[in-house]
Amino acid sequence: MNLDQGFLGSIYKLLYPLEWLMTQVMVFFQKFFVMLGMQDGSGFAWVLSIVFLTITVRVIILPFFVKQMASMGRMQAIQPQLKKIQNKYKGKNDPASREAMSREMQKLYKDNNANPMGSCVPGLIQGPVFMALFYILTAISRIADGSRDALGGFTQTVAQHIMDTELFGTKISHNFTNATGSGKIVIGLFVAYMCITMFLSQYYSLRRNMPKESFGTSQYNTQRMMAFIFPVMYIFSGIAFPFAVLIYWATNNTWTLIQMIFQIENFPTPGSAAYETKRNRDRHREEKRRERLGLPTVEEEELQKVKEAQEKLKKNGGSQRYQPSRKKKK
Repeated sequence: MNLDQGFLGSIYKLLYPLEWLMTQVMVFFQKFFVMLGMQDGSGFAWVLSIVFLTITVRVIILPFFVKQMASMGRMQAIQPQLKKIQNKYKGKNDPASREAMSREMQKLYKDNNANPMGSCVPGLIQGPVFMALFYILTAISRIADGSRDALGGFTQTVAQHIMDTELFGTKISHNFTNATGSGKIVIGLFVAYMCITMFLSQYYSLRRNMPKESFGTSQYNTQRMMAFIFPVMYIFSGIAFPFAVLIYWATNNTWTLIQMIFQIENFPTPGSAAYETKRNRDRHREEKRRERLGLPTVEEEELQKVKEAQEKLKKNGGSQRYQPSRKKKK
């Protein structure tokens, strides 16, 4: 597969600094694992270098992912209010009404520090990273046979070494179409795993981190559709990718799923199922803490506050205000 020609070739030329850097990082990790005692001849160090390159990228973009989740949470929390604004101007297509609707929506975004485009930033960052990784992994075969010049840390010798690397008896330079026997099964399982983890990440966020009031809204329906459509699309593209790309993708999706579960369960959107679970969990922990320290329970403390308020009310003569009675006429 030659990606140096046409429109894509122009894009990959722009990504050359990133491609060069990624080859150097992979070579560094491979040498590091060999230094730790892994046999250089096995080539498995190259598999780990792909895994750790993925982890390195995810650690770098972690702050952007946290912002993405926070932005998505704020957008999900204001969906009922957005729906009210949209219903308010439903069927009104005149310029004045559309301008008023846009103004109210912008004010809602500003008041809640929400940005409709905030969830796109990690994708914009990961996009070039994935493209660069896809390029260098597909260019390995051409570097190995000498039809392409060396790229960064990928010399012809290094490229040939990577070409010979196997995982579960399957060369990581193969894809589903040119793999044979058990290789097709292994790659097929990786494609399935990639799609399943992608679906679980989207569906988990949809069901656990979206307020109940947002169910049935346009955003909910769009995300639900994406949760089913995207994994199916990646079945067809996944079988064309080199096994090395699937290793990257499986690692990346696993990281995303674990990170999303952690963030949703610990920093959920108010009104969501995860929010209710966290509130009950926090209450249970507080009860255990009070029991351990011999303190009153939360219910006892609340009851005591009510009693104190009532006692204070009695001391002040009660809260009932009496109107002065008029004298009866004789």
